Amino acid sequence: MPQEFKLPDVGEGVAEGELLEWLVEPGDTVTEDQPVAKVETDKAAVDVPSPYNGTVKELLAEEGTMVPVGDVIMVYNVEGEDDLEDTTQSGAGESEEPAAADADEAAADTEPAGDTEEVETPSGRVFAPPSARKLARELGVDIAAVEGTGPSGRVTDADVRAHAEGGDEAEPEPATAEAGEDTAAATESADADAGAAAGQAAASTTTPAPQQVEAANREQTLAAPATRKLAEEEGVDLNAVPTDETKEGEAFVTPEAVREYAEAQRQAQEADTQAMAAGETLGEPGQREEREPFRGVRQTIADAMAESKYTAPHVTHHDEVDVTALVEARQELKPHAAEKDIKLTYMPFVMKACVAALKEYPIVNSSLDEENEEIVKKHYYNIGVATATDVGLMVPVVKQADRKGLLQLSSEMNELVSKARERSIAVEEMRGGTFTITNIGGIGGEYATPIINYPETAILAMGEIKKKPRVVTDDDGEDSIEIRHVMTLSLSFDHRIIDGAEGAQFTNEVMKYLENPQLLLLE
Repeated sequence: MPQEFKLPDVGEGVAEGELLEWLVEPGDTVTEDQPVAKVETDKAAVDVPSPYNGTVKELLAEEGTMVPVGDVIMVYNVEGEDDLEDTTQSGAGESEEPAAADADEAAADTEPAGDTEEVETPSGRVFAPPSARKLARELGVDIAAVEGTGPSGRVTDADVRAHAEGGDEAEPEPATAEAGEDTAAATESADADAGAAAGQAAASTTTPAPQQVEAANREQTLAAPATRKLAEEEGVDLNAVPTDETKEGEAFVTPEAVREYAEAQRQAQEADTQAMAAGETLGEPGQREEREPFRGVRQTIADAMAESKYTAPHVTHHDEVDVTALVEARQELKPHAAEKDIKLTYMPFVMKACVAALKEYPIVNSSLDEENEEIVKKHYYNIGVATATDVGLMVPVVKQADRKGLLQLSSEMNELVSKARERSIAVEEMRGGTFTITNIGGIGGEYATPIINYPETAILAMGEIKKKPRVVTDDDGEDSIEIRHVMTLSLSFDHRIIDGAEGAQFTNEVMKYLENPQLLLLE
């Protein structure tokens, strides 16, 4: 029998994920632990491995949809347990007559269940989220018969409900039977009327006249020749004109109804033209604005930023530091790093300077346990590096930064940043940070007011290194003006835990190491 595969918890406590991409197709043979789909979770895109050896029978979730953990996303023919239909197909070439008999028997055995037919149509599989499929089963609806109104024809929950309501109305009434109408035709007509009514109800919240009257389409309409000529002159589809009048059991359209419908269409067209002239958007693609889903990584970032900003009262301390000696030291060390295929930036120097300052001022390397009303001072140093990616800000964490040298810090940081930008980073590689550094100088910024990576208590922003005139005092006490390399620093901290003086003292300690990078050799 086919085996269902439910979306597993691909992160710690993740409730749902966005299905970014299927890596397999129906009919593909897969092995255990082979990636079958790519799902975006809290802050990363992760591969979902197959739990079975077997053949993919069906994909039940569409790319781009949010899938709750625990929902069935795939159906397998597990190795050694293929269903009768697949066995019949594979053995057809060996023996025609037994295969035909098996096929008939399989059809007889599986016909009452209807599960396979529920998710497939003659033209291919139905695009519907698990929630819509579940609702269809509960309402007794054949999902293959539901017309989807979502993106790319996707069947939504509302489509299933509308079809179910239409099915209830489709029961043949005695009057219909007496009129001599075919029962199947009557049912089809009732479904069409119910679908039209659902379309009118949905359209009533947007554009009133045109969409409502178009929903009144009929297969046949009675009208006088003069009325038909009038409809042709007005450019009106006679079957689309709504009417309450009937003749010989069919809808009968009068000239007045045609004129009213034509006027409604003209008014709607004029309104659309005026809206476009005023720069308004009519909800159609490509007209002056673009919409994209607010979910996944972007929504997670927004939630984290809001939690931090509205939980921790932020204060930002700004200062400038002369990093001329640091620029010279990096320039001297870059060739040695390149020999080991390591790109040496200023970030590892700043990381080591921050670790040294955190040891001196442990309050900055802390968090607040509000539930137990305790300040937690941490004696381990996991430094987060804020990274801009095409889906938003990610913060890879270099663990135990105090135990690593410049080249090891640089190598690990470069690897984590690359994985974040490629969206292949693991969730655990972005957790456990105690202090975060963000480099705004890479895009030309000087000062900033960065938001704390909650529940940490502080974050440091590095500004662009620029050449600026500075007063320099020599060993003899003589002052002179020189062109120096200057970096700006912006430290945001949680004022509930860190006082202004402590924030300034911490920043001064960082500056001490950046002004004299040789001191980092002692750390």
